[in-house]
Amino acid sequence: MAGLVEAIAKALVSDPDQVAVTTEIVDGETIIKLSVAKDDMGKVIGKQGRIAKAIRTVVKAAAIKQNKRVSVDIIED
Repeated sequence: MAGLVEAIAKALVSDPDQVAVTTEIVDGETIIKLSVAKDDMGKVIGKQGRIAKAIRTVVKAAAIKQNKRVSVDIIED
């Protein structure tokens, strides 16, 4: 799942080297933390959070196929 989030984020931003994805498991739920350069934050979130919501939807759909609980957090540095 983290690879999926990283691939999507790198395709969206202008500085793909600054994309960092980490995972953490809390109470059986995998939390994927996405960090991008400050200038690219708007590109990942999108207008009214539409792109962020789309990323979360795609990841949740992939997680359901694997019977896992996954959430995506976008971290601002």
